[in-house]
Amino acid sequence: MLDYVFFGGLVLYFLAMVLTFFGMVFKKEKISAFGWLLFLAGFALSTVYLVIRGIRAGRLPLSNQFEFAAAFSWGIAVMLIFLHYRYQAEWIDAAAIAMTFLILSYAALQPREITELMPALRSAWFGFHIGSAAFSYAAFILAGAAGVRYILTAKKNPEDERLETMDYFIYRLIAVGLLLLTITILSGAIWAEEAWSAFWTWDPKEVWALITWILYSVYLHLRLGRKKTGTFMAWYAVIAVPVVLFTFIGVNTLMPGLHSYGAVLRGILM
Repeated sequence: MLDYVFFGGLVLYFLAMVLTFFGMVFKKEKISAFGWLLFLAGFALSTVYLVIRGIRAGRLPLSNQFEFAAAFSWGIAVMLIFLHYRYQAEWIDAAAIAMTFLILSYAALQPREITELMPALRSAWFGFHIGSAAFSYAAFILAGAAGVRYILTAKKNPEDERLETMDYFIYRLIAVGLLLLTITILSGAIWAEEAWSAFWTWDPKEVWALITWILYSVYLHLRLGRKKTGTFMAWYAVIAVPVVLFTFIGVNTLMPGLHSYGAVLRGILM
């Protein structure tokens, strides 16, 4: 039954992605609005799924690659809904819904069995560290989605009045993501000292988290220190996304380390 809820949310996200894209391309507001309603329904099912899974597991559903990917997708949806209603940022919907669907599709390819937490994960830092990582990823992904929309809009109409707003949203999302990533790294260091008696071990996940942190710190330096804006910075936000995804997926696949624990600890960004 639980799988039906999960895949029901995935199907609704797919339909929402198709309709919002169609509505954006052909300027059909009613179709986009219906796509948004399907997205909200998909989000509701995903939320129900994570809550039930957490209750069954007796813990936060964040302990393996599947759970982290599902939470990552959920975090994108939460932030998108906030932007949609708080700032009327409908222009980001199509790209962001697509990313929500793709991340949840990746989760669907992972083993979905509920596993026990190993001793190293039974810590007060568990939810704080991994939760901040999930929302950090989400903010960076949304910044990339906003970057895609900025580039397309600027190419079509360089004088579009929404460009300044899009540029500002990219900056704010990256700032939030970098703050959350900083919290993730610091809390992870404290947790690592408790679990392994070392704040930093140069584990592949730690190294790539640091690379990601430096990459987005350079963005903020260019934005605030050098006053860079516009298409160049939008491309920066887009090109940085593969680094985030490699830290999330590639490191676990190609560079197993202390954060691997088989399938138990995969997906944690330290």
